[in-house]
Amino acid sequence: MKDYYKILGISRDASEEEIKKAFRKLAHVHHPDKSGGNEAKFKEASEAYSVLSDKKKRAQYDAPGFAGFQGSQAGGAGFDPSGFGFDFSGFGNAGFDTSDLGDILSSIFGGRRVRRGRDIAVDIELSFQESIFGAERKVVINSKFVKQKEVSIGVPPGIDDGQMVRLTGQGEILEGGVPGDLYVKVHVRKHPYLRKEGYNLIMDLEIKLTEALLGAEKIIHTLDGEITLKIAASTKHGSILRVKGKGVPTGGRPAFAEASAGKRGDLYIRISVQIPEKLSPDARRTVEELKKLGL
Repeated sequence: MKDYYKILGISRDASEEEIKKAFRKLAHVHHPDKSGGNEAKFKEASEAYSVLSDKKKRAQYDAPGFAGFQGSQAGGAGFDPSGFGFDFSGFGNAGFDTSDLGDILSSIFGGRRVRRGRDIAVDIELSFQESIFGAERKVVINSKFVKQKEVSIGVPPGIDDGQMVRLTGQGEILEGGVPGDLYVKVHVRKHPYLRKEGYNLIMDLEIKLTEALLGAEKIIHTLDGEITLKIAASTKHGSILRVKGKGVPTGGRPAFAEASAGKRGDLYIRISVQIPEKLSPDARRTVEELKKLGL
């Protein structure tokens, strides 16, 4: 949930030159290679610049109906970087031009052209439950650009199959240069009956005709354990029941063992009424009696 304009300290109608100037100023102060630098703030400013310096991304970010927003809060306060800033179709340089970044960094380091290390890409696989609640992974990188090293990856909750997570500065390291980034592509194994839609989880539940007519209690296996679902009498085929707070954590940061804390989406259960293919003689007589009663 980040306001990129606020991070750079600019107005929403700032020009391209004002955006670049604001980032240059922050990069000069916070670059981790400088004395007193702050890597977290440099990363945050770089992320903001990568979006606002790109006309297409900036237009998407500013659009009220953009999917990365939670509601229609002004100023980008509801922007979710896990659905936009970290999702790359290729392994570029955080969404902005390398030469542009080089010019900015060269001004920070006294006009000296600063080289940037190569980006590294790795793949990890998560269970469906890990993708919902977030997970921690350790990967060993061993490429021709980077000596073997172990890197810890914090995967945020609610990540989708195929999404990318970027770890700034974990790629190739060049002596006297700026390190590249590590891009982690996430693969999520499918769940046997649950599927994710936004912050909500969806499942289908088959019930008998008698259960639909008379009501019933069914044991449901959620990601948090078993719950008892009450089905009201006269439940129609296709009805959707909601179980509050059993969906995806909305905090936007790894939840791990504390996944139950904070706000979460809901679990929606779509009811499917089973119709028997064949009726026994007794069952048919019973149905005939119901027919006479107008049912």
